[in-house]
Amino acid sequence: MLDTLITSRTRIKLLMKFFLNATTRSYLRDLEGEFGESTNAIRLELNRFEGAGLLRSELKGNKKIFVANVNHPLYLDIHSILLKYTGIDQVVDKVINNLGGLQQAWLIGDFAKGSDSRVIDIMLVGEKVDKSYLVNLVEKAEKFISRKIRYILLESKELQPHINEHPEALLLWESNA
Repeated sequence: MLDTLITSRTRIKLLMKFFLNATTRSYLRDLEGEFGESTNAIRLELNRFEGAGLLRSELKGNKKIFVANVNHPLYLDIHSILLKYTGIDQVVDKVINNLGGLQQAWLIGDFAKGSDSRVIDIMLVGEKVDKSYLVNLVEKAEKFISRKIRYILLESKELQPHINEHPEALLLWESNA
């Protein structure tokens, strides 16, 4: 769907990279290797995004590091569109909100790094979560979004080591209780 609205594959990749996880930082050569596209195509799109104020940059040595401008008025809207495009919003609605005892849900893996993937990796934190119900909800959500959902279920005391293993981790949901 997004590719019918935005015809540049490079532009879609950059949106995914920077607007799914606001902490993502990258530079031109790194993006070239990740995307497998020419530096000219990537540079052109980075310049457009920066000119529009959607990306900010800073020089570190001889590298120009780019990051999403979370203060841009469209940041939250773009982030929301990308969550819908990837199906992550549906995972939250169908899986996370219906589990008892769940305290947090973290996005990890490729999506948390800003890369599109057929697999959504999620780290769930909670006590006394109904595992059979979780499996049922995950299967339903996978059919609904046409993506594989891979999850790990942790107790609160197990969270910190896993967060250290996944510096890209993005908090998706947290219980208000």
